[in-house]
Parts: sequence; C-alpha cells; structure tokens
Amino acid sequence: MSQTILIRSPLIVSSSQTIRKDLLIKNGIIVSIKDHISYSADLIIDGKHLVLMPGVLDPHVHFREPGLEWKETIESGSHAAAKGGITSFFDMPNNNPSTTTINLIKQKKELAAKTSLINFNFFIGANSSNIDETNSCGNIPGAKIFMGSSTGDLLLANDQALEKFFANCKHAIVIHAEHEKTIQANKKIFSDSKDILTHEKIRSANAALIALKQAISLANKYNNRLHLLHITSKEEISYLRTMSPNKLISAEATPQHLLLHSPLVYEKFQTFAQVNPPIRTKEDQESLWQGLKDGVIHVVATDHAPHTKDEKEKSFPNTPSGMPGIETSLPLMLNLVNQKKCSINQVVEWMCENPCKIFKVKNKGFIKEGYDADIVLVDMKKTKTIKNEDLFTKVKWSIFNGMEITGWPLITIVNGNIVYNNGKLFTEIKGKEILIESG
Repeated sequence: MSQTILIRSPLIVSSSQTIRKDLLIKNGIIVSIKDHISYSADLIIDGKHLVLMPGVLDPHVHFREPGLEWKETIESGSHAAAKGGITSFFDMPNNNPSTTTINLIKQKKELAAKTSLINFNFFIGANSSNIDETNSCGNIPGAKIFMGSSTGDLLLANDQALEKFFANCKHAIVIHAEHEKTIQANKKIFSDSKDILTHEKIRSANAALIALKQAISLANKYNNRLHLLHITSKEEISYLRTMSPNKLISAEATPQHLLLHSPLVYEKFQTFAQVNPPIRTKEDQESLWQGLKDGVIHVVATDHAPHTKDEKEKSFPNTPSGMPGIETSLPLMLNLVNQKKCSINQVVEWMCENPCKIFKVKNKGFIKEGYDADIVLVDMKKTKTIKNEDLFTKVKWSIFNGMEITGWPLITIVNGNIVYNNGKLFTEIKGKEILIESG
C-alpha cells in the first residue's frame, strides 16, 4: 500500500485553469483537492513554490527491448522518463523480433511489470498477415503501421495490404506516414551522396504528404481512429488544416522538430541530427508551431529512439535514424513556457490531457479527485544545463547537450509513489499496465 501524501498549496495546472489548493493522495488515488486539507499524512510536501501538473503520457517511445538492449531497455528508459516528469509511456513494436503477435505483447507487458518504474502499454506492429491477431489483442492503445521503412523490419507499403488492414482493424491506428516508393526513387537519385543534407531530400516532404493523404483517405473511408506520428512539414500542416476538425484524426509533433531546423542542425550535429522523418527547414518548423497552437497538431511526443554514439558517428548513409528525448522533452517545453513561446496550460494539454483523451486512457492525464495519482511537481524557476553525463538513458547523449534550461521536474509520483525526487530514483515499486477504455 502506498503512503498518504499531502501536498500543500501548489499551483495546480490544467489546460483550462490554474488554481492554488491542497491535494491529498491515498492508496495511489487523488482523493481530495481543497483550499485547506487537515489530514495527518505520512508525507507532507510544501508545494507553495511549485507547479503541480498531471504526469506526462509519452505515446511514442522506442525502448529497444527485446533485441536491442545495448541501446535502451524498458528499465533504463523508464528511469530516464521518471527523471523527465513522464509517468506513462506507449512503446513501439519495431523490436527484434518485431512485436506482431499477442504472445509478444504479453511478454513485453510481463517484462515491464517487473522492470518499469512508470506505467506502460505497447502498440502491436502491423504487417500483411496479422490483422486477425491484432484484432484479438486486448488492452492495447492501437496498431502501428510503418508506411515507410525505418529502424527495424516492419513495413506495410503495399496499397492493397494497407487498405485491407484499414478495412478490418478494430483498434486505433498510429502511422509512420512516409511513402516508401517515393523514398526509394529519391534514394536512386542521391545514391552516391555521402552528405547528411541529402537525408532530408531522400525522405522528402512530398513523401510524407503522399503517405499522410493516403492514410487519412483510408481512415475516412473505413471510419478508423487514426493518429499521425511526427508531423514535420508545412505541406502536411496545410493539408491537415483542410481536414480540421476531424474527430477521427489526431496528430503529433516532436520537440526536435519544433526546436531545430535544417540546414543549421545538420551543419552543427551531422548524423546525430538524423531522424525519420527528417528535421526540415525553418519555415517548416514555424508551420509546426502554428499548427500546434491552432489545434491542427494535438500532441507533443518524443519519438525517443536511442542509438549509441558509436552508431551515430558512422558516415551517412550508413547511420541509423533516431535520437533520445524522453528525459528532456518536458524540461524543454517548460523552458519554452518561461520564454513565453507557449503557456504551461498548453503544455499540459499537449503532453498530458490530449494523449489520454486520444487513446482513451482510463483515470490518467488530469488532476481530478478519483484519478490515479500520476503527478509531477515542477520548479519553474530552477535553471540547469542539460549534460550528457547526467542523463539516465543508456546511450548518454542528447542533441540538446549544453543547453541551459529553466523549468525542471522536481518530484515525479506514479500511482501515489514517489519514483523520482530531485536527482534520486526510488525503484522498489514498479509501474502498472495502462488501462485503455473500450469502444
């Protein structure tokens, strides 16, 4: 049984309001939010100089287990997440072997129950022959489709197979929307190039737009719930505007695409900046921000995809795409709040509330009585520099290394248990499987 925790006078933030009240946690649940609570709790936290927000749900991580444990494990990834104020994650299926069966989903859930410090669930990977298996898989956030080849061996690029999956899938579909034929045609054009700047040309904005249009068309045709991963271009934003609002469709952007742009990022970081889909121009970056603020994009998620420094130091095109980010995503967004780029209420909407709404997560994402006590206490005035050597992720690097940030998670509470407090992890109690509401 978890301890009772009373948090005195924090600034409690939701997407719609900011209030200063006491909050009481019992048995892992938020039981009371009032102006003043008289209760002899096991632990009393003075929150008057802190912001209290829901724990972040990151619906897009690659924790690399099973099969690629030298890059990350569920355990190490969950430790990095807890440090970053993230209390729940959805992990992607491009492991080794790829997570395409009920049994492999079951194995990952059993592993997470033993090793994950935070709450968890897993997407099943789509291929041309596992639609029945996918539909029979219970309590998952959805099925993941790779329309363009990326890290791992999952790919569903054939038009007929893609349509068959949309026509029959009973789960939400999350999609990596890059058009494989366009990518392969561009590869032939730039086959002799060793310049990292050609990565953006091979995996072009047009390749992303073609796939995005195809996915949306199929979702509308078959009434699928569709979540579009890592939007990157002004062309995608423009097209999404023509579809908005559409209750079937949601979209996300990553901190790296919101904060970095080509060609500067490639000139400075070379292959360490290589991700799929690529970081694009300043104009694309600005368009993403506008889409996020206008509600065309609904979620900020990391696409935490770690590779070792040795792997990333290879010469293009022999380098893997992806970068770590789960440890730094919330601090980066809080820093933007301090810079007046967005509000703390918007950060809560994009990183806490909307992911839980979109994926029908039960009892999480909001500071409400009766909800799970997955919360983060944030010091909005704390200034600290991101340093590779301080990171909990196995790969020990961040593209934001050396960046001074103001606004940091101080205490992370999962199911009423403190799992991170000002630099220290508490690993005795593990997270739980996230429940997805049916229907």
